Amino acid sequence: MGIVASALYRYFPSRDALLAALIIDGYEAIGTAATEAEATLPRDDLRGRWLAVCHAVRTWALSHPAEYGLLYGNPVPGYAAPQETIALAAKVVLLLADIVIDGAEPLESVSSPVPDPVRTDLRRLIDQHPGDLPEEQLDRVFIGWTHLFGLINFEVFGRLDGMIQARAEYFDHHMALMADLAGIPR
Repeated sequence: MGIVASALYRYFPSRDALLAALIIDGYEAIGTAATEAEATLPRDDLRGRWLAVCHAVRTWALSHPAEYGLLYGNPVPGYAAPQETIALAAKVVLLLADIVIDGAEPLESVSSPVPDPVRTDLRRLIDQHPGDLPEEQLDRVFIGWTHLFGLINFEVFGRLDGMIQARAEYFDHHMALMADLAGIPR
């Protein structure tokens, strides 16, 4: 950047303020990438929208590994993110939930019911977001969301090295499985 590290403190009062600014910028960037990708498709193309969000997140992460690592890698010791980052961090999962709300098929019976404490958390989230999903379906969206970021983490941080060479195809396959799990029609 052409400045010494101590000069950053002319712009940020502390390390935590600098980290917060970087984290907010990262969440805004990944959220914007996902939102813009999803918006390019017709509202009734649920599967296309789901996959567009997933691909946009992966593309952003692979293009910005350091920023991605700040958001989804090891926590910075002694740092607690401010409340304002929560809504930004939820942007991708809320986009995925909106896609399901827009017309996913009802789920078939599940062999393992959602535990009551988890159901309570999911109901609270449903009540805070426009649209209505059964708890089981939001649980499936969360499975897809955590799988999306888990798979990206494995790719960004080299956990697939020496095992999976066909990364794009592997990613496509898994995101299609997650769309199926969430009830998104083919």
